[in-house]
Amino acid sequence: MPKAMKQIEAAVMELEIEARAKLAGRLLLSLDTPSDSELERLWLDEAERRLCGYRQGKVRGIPAESVFRRTIAELT
Repeated sequence: MPKAMKQIEAAVMELEIEARAKLAGRLLLSLDTPSDSELERLWLDEAERRLCGYRQGKVRGIPAESVFRRTIAELT
């Protein structure tokens, strides 16, 4: 293990257990974070799935004006 990593580990071990648990969770999440290209592919897949559902009549569209009006009402 590199020296810097040992120093970080030593510093982390001095933290309270709650802080260590929170840090451990954040570190684990960082391992699962998809790359930008993977996120783009996932969103394209989702958009295609939604469009397909709309075209097949499985999903009903909502007029943009209604969505904007409701969003503005929730924000104010």
